[in-house]
Amino acid sequence: MNKKAITLLLIANAISGVAQGMSMIAIPWYFAQKNELSYFLISYLIATLISIFWVPISGSIIDKYDRKKVFLYVTCIVGACIAMISMLGVYWGDLPIILVAAVFIITFLNYNIHYPCLYAFVQEITEKHKYARMTSLIEIIGQFTTIIAGAGATLLLEGTEDGVLNFFGIPVNIGLDILPWKIHEIFVLDGITYFLGFLIISAISYTAISERSTEEGSLKERLYTGVNFLKKERPVFWFGLLSYIVFVAVLLEAFYLGVSYVKNHLLESGDIYANSKMTYSLGAIAIGLIIRHLFKIMNIPQVVILLTLATAAMFLTLSMTASIYVLFTMMLIMGMTNAGIRIARITYLFKNVPNQLFGRVSSVLFLWTIFLRVLLILIFALPFFQLSNNIIFAYRIIGALLIGTSVLLILNYRSFDLSLNKQ
Repeated sequence: MNKKAITLLLIANAISGVAQGMSMIAIPWYFAQKNELSYFLISYLIATLISIFWVPISGSIIDKYDRKKVFLYVTCIVGACIAMISMLGVYWGDLPIILVAAVFIITFLNYNIHYPCLYAFVQEITEKHKYARMTSLIEIIGQFTTIIAGAGATLLLEGTEDGVLNFFGIPVNIGLDILPWKIHEIFVLDGITYFLGFLIISAISYTAISERSTEEGSLKERLYTGVNFLKKERPVFWFGLLSYIVFVAVLLEAFYLGVSYVKNHLLESGDIYANSKMTYSLGAIAIGLIIRHLFKIMNIPQVVILLTLATAAMFLTLSMTASIYVLFTMMLIMGMTNAGIRIARITYLFKNVPNQLFGRVSSVLFLWTIFLRVLLILIFALPFFQLSNNIIFAYRIIGALLIGTSVLLILNYRSFDLSLNKQ
């Protein structure tokens, strides 16, 4: 019924996702090149702390207002901000670190409303029996954009030398001499795609399948509705918390640990960092293609337990090795585990949370990830982790955390399974 609407929504998401991805790969490496990773960590901490207040507000906005309009306003505002910053870079010929950090923070906060709104919108216009298929499709398309972004970032971050580009550690002669792009030039491309996304979303026409009613009351009252739902549905609450911990680990690896690991432990360049993101996406695409078959032999809680244990093994392996090929292999596994858990979690929430409450419930659960990230960021910001290749100890800490998470998932498995079977 809403095939065209879903297609346009995914196209818009993919177009903006490519340039967004290039920016979010380029920014951490930009700070690493300038030996300013401590400033980047501060930027990440600021974005995370702002999220504590922004996430519950964004969840309430998603549930109260027309989701298409939410997409349009957010896309327009964020696109305008990044376009203005990129134009300053064009005018000045470069950008100060604080404005590069501002683009990271703006994009990071955009993620906080963009993805919950995307999932809530898809749930609203999709039949229940297609939930698992749609979450898999969103994952596959999203990761294809990351592969394109990673390839673009590989080319733009390092350029080519005598027409040779290092690709997955292998010199490839592409026959073109390309100079590395400046960070503001990447932001120009990023800003343009937001406005392309805006035009495509404007063309969306749909018929809602999930019923929603207009909610009255203050923001505080509407937020408490999501909290009260989770108080009553304790298995949903605990499953949400525990299934999000792999996501926390992956975010830390993506935005901070991975940069330090490549630069200080492997002693490699930006192309290796960008290529690692591509292998991550290949893994995510692979799990997106097979996970519906996996659901036929395992239930959702079992899938999450298995993939959480696999992620723990991946972090511990990276902490004990120093090889770019081990890195690529482990990132492939990480892509499979994180994407698989995300598909499982979203499918579980689709089945257990009314569409009317989806934004707020997602926001409450996401707040937990923010508090955990703040704690881990403060730990990993200690000077010890910045010395030599001591970043490997951060990987061991995360590996231990994920093993503990797996134990808790196993202990609560029965309640998760019963909650799912009620539907």
